[in-house]
Amino acid sequence: MRIHEAGVRGMKISLVTPAGAGSRSGNRATAERWARFLRQEGHEVLVEVAWGGEVSDLMIALHTRRSRHSIKRYAAAHPDHPLIVVLTGTDLYRDIRVDEGARESLGLATRVVVLQEAGLAELEPHHRAKARVIYQSAEPIRPQPRAKTFFDVCVVGNLRAEKDPFRCALAARLLPPASRVRITHVGKAHSEEFADRAAALASSEPRYRWLGEVPRWRVRRLLSRVHLLVQSSIMEGGANAVAEALAAGVPVIASRIAGNVGMLGEDYPGYYPVGDESALALLLERTETDVAFHELLEARCAARRPLTLPERERGALGGLVEEVAGGFPNGRAQATGEGVILAPWTKRRA
Repeated sequence: MRIHEAGVRGMKISLVTPAGAGSRSGNRATAERWARFLRQEGHEVLVEVAWGGEVSDLMIALHTRRSRHSIKRYAAAHPDHPLIVVLTGTDLYRDIRVDEGARESLGLATRVVVLQEAGLAELEPHHRAKARVIYQSAEPIRPQPRAKTFFDVCVVGNLRAEKDPFRCALAARLLPPASRVRITHVGKAHSEEFADRAAALASSEPRYRWLGEVPRWRVRRLLSRVHLLVQSSIMEGGANAVAEALAAGVPVIASRIAGNVGMLGEDYPGYYPVGDESALALLLERTETDVAFHELLEARCAARRPLTLPERERGALGGLVEEVAGGFPNGRAQATGEGVILAPWTKRRA
């Protein structure tokens, strides 16, 4: 490794993500954003779906289960090189309990990263000791004029079981006739069954439309104009969509799951019980009709926005790379404590 007095520079980093080039999944978005940040710090970064065997100073692998083969091979080939493993969602809230490969990945990791602070509670103490929290970021979005004849709500997420993708559409059926709610859902259907159901709901519920998979710039344009984001997942590591909403100044209604609580705070007033479209409908109606409540959600989201600033994520990631490369040359050494929420690098070094 190339370690200098001013810090770690010019390292060769292998960044492994289970999502291939061209994918619009959260894992791919995270990988590409982190690769950009690391290159800005002077590192050489190779993004791969699976480790190709090329020698590098450090590996960062997203998802303990889906990247398990790369993690195991890299640890065997380079036992003294740092290995950062990032728990991105289903692995944090499911796989590490039931999948031996996911658990092995945790054991091989020099450091473990979770994407919001509530994720620390999911880890066993010996893994929590080497865990770090890095919130995902989004570039600020300039708000555009909102529709006056509609109360626009968006759902941003692929159509798969973990996202509970149709809960908002089902809640729309329970809204009073006078409601101005209009729901726009963007995201790729992971099966024909999901696509057929989305089409059927769009046909039968005039308040709901599904646009399918769209480029990120269209997602951000949509967020710039809506009154509200609904994040309905039953399992989430730290949703990019919530970070984007915070960047756009858009308030959020979310299912009360650990991944959303870690993003928005324990006492956030915009939660509903998982899978409960009746409770969601009541929250939608209240947010639409109660100006003070809508403003409260906006204020609470604004207070969380600094956690998702790009400079914070870049600094935290840079600090973590410096920590594992400069402070723990033997790779497998563990940190102490109960996990750390990483502040920007510049502040840590000051």
